[in-house]
Amino acid sequence: MYSETENSRKAIGDVDIIYHDGLYHLFHLVLPNHDFIAHAVSTTGISWRRVNNALFIGDPGSCDDLMLWTMAVSPDPHQRGRWRMFYTGLSRREQGNVQRIGLAVSDDLFHWEKAPVNWTDHRGPHDPPAVLRAREIARQQPTGCRHAPEDPASPFPLEASPEFYESSVDEGRQWVSFRDPYYYHEDGRGWLIMAARTKDGPIVRRGCVGVMEETAPGQFAPRPALHHPGLYDDIEVPNLLKIDDEYYLIGSIREDAKVRYWHTSKIGTPWRSYHDNVLLAQGNYAARVCQDEHGWLLWNFFSLDAPDRTSNNLLPPPKRLYRTSEGLLRAKTYEGLDQWLGEQVETRCVRPLLSDAHEPLCSVDGDTIELACDAGFQAFVFDGVIESARFNAKIDLYGLGKCGIVFRVDPDTQDGYYLSLDLLKGLAQLRAWHTGEPGSGEHMMQFRALQGGNWHSDTPGSAELSLIAFGHYLELSVDGRVILTLADSTFSEGLFGVYVESARMQLSNVELRIMHGPKQSAHHLVTG
Repeated sequence: MYSETENSRKAIGDVDIIYHDGLYHLFHLVLPNHDFIAHAVSTTGISWRRVNNALFIGDPGSCDDLMLWTMAVSPDPHQRGRWRMFYTGLSRREQGNVQRIGLAVSDDLFHWEKAPVNWTDHRGPHDPPAVLRAREIARQQPTGCRHAPEDPASPFPLEASPEFYESSVDEGRQWVSFRDPYYYHEDGRGWLIMAARTKDGPIVRRGCVGVMEETAPGQFAPRPALHHPGLYDDIEVPNLLKIDDEYYLIGSIREDAKVRYWHTSKIGTPWRSYHDNVLLAQGNYAARVCQDEHGWLLWNFFSLDAPDRTSNNLLPPPKRLYRTSEGLLRAKTYEGLDQWLGEQVETRCVRPLLSDAHEPLCSVDGDTIELACDAGFQAFVFDGVIESARFNAKIDLYGLGKCGIVFRVDPDTQDGYYLSLDLLKGLAQLRAWHTGEPGSGEHMMQFRALQGGNWHSDTPGSAELSLIAFGHYLELSVDGRVILTLADSTFSEGLFGVYVESARMQLSNVELRIMHGPKQSAHHLVTG
């Protein structure tokens, strides 16, 4: 799990990833200051090496002299070999209450230069003469590589159009949403989409995906909203992609801290929502897509402190996006994790965890394991204390009882992770269950819900499951679709297995493989 330096007040924020010449380039915000955009590179998408920071806030008086927010990097369609970074800038003049979009360019993805800006119209009419004179002198000084000179013809920074969107602090919530740009290019036309807000409607239901069309190289004209669900306060970090002639719009929703999507067969027609349009479970946020030689990848940060998402953030492994035969967009396990797979654990060596359970059944016949507990709870575990592993199995549940997976369970206290699986309703719930300090009374029972997710099954009572516990990263897939994805460090090692409660379970195609964490160097900030 990539993060900022441990035990530091800094945390990774919104991310953007571009894949070029066999290298993943990660650009991300650094919280809480938002004063620069960091840059890291990777050949695997798992282990990252920090390189020089990409962009910094501007000098005092600039349109981005307070904070830098979410960015998006894409090839420049008008100049071969050049890259453009659209980014969100906030100024001190409005105390950060007005968001604007700036531009930086690069020829190699490592060295960035801000595009010329036209900021003269934004100087305060009542500023003291000394302040105006100081700005005039500053503009006449050499600007260096980080700021190009002002150009009256420059369209930047881009601002929310009052024709279509909230554009003044006097409207709505008294601050202007116009951030999180994402550039989309198709058939010679280009559009910049962003998180914006319509001018009308209930104040906390105006969140939309705004649009500006690139009418000439570097020139943008406002257009009506691409999508306004009429439900959310903001649609953050929007993405637009096309898979098999279907367009998908991905956004992060603050109300429930989930990543959702909409679809349409043609831009300009209404965006539709499927019965289940959640791509990533709660706690995963600010998702971005990138394309490599294998297809589309979905990236995001995960917050260990869900209420504020400004600290304790980590970058999990990406997910591979795919389209089902019905047209639904889904995420599956990143195949790059396979390179950390190690030796197999003998799954025929399975035993009851509780010695006093009610007549448990444990029968092994070749690759098939049959487990049962007619009354009460019983976990069946494999031999050996394990840190990281991948567990795959097909589970068939018989009866109306319960089942699930246990992992990193202490053999003495039975503290560990308990993952309940309702194979009839299609519901997974992960909990950390452990014993508190001696003498703490009722507080000795520590029972913490970590994440939940659901799925639709055509075969109730039966499912192909894959659980990954890779360092702090935990992931559950059901029938090839990622249902749970999170980070937690409560337990680092223990026994792996399954449990039944008043039911009978059959396991087939069972595989338990050790996973080895990536090596780190002094210049790596990676997982484990």
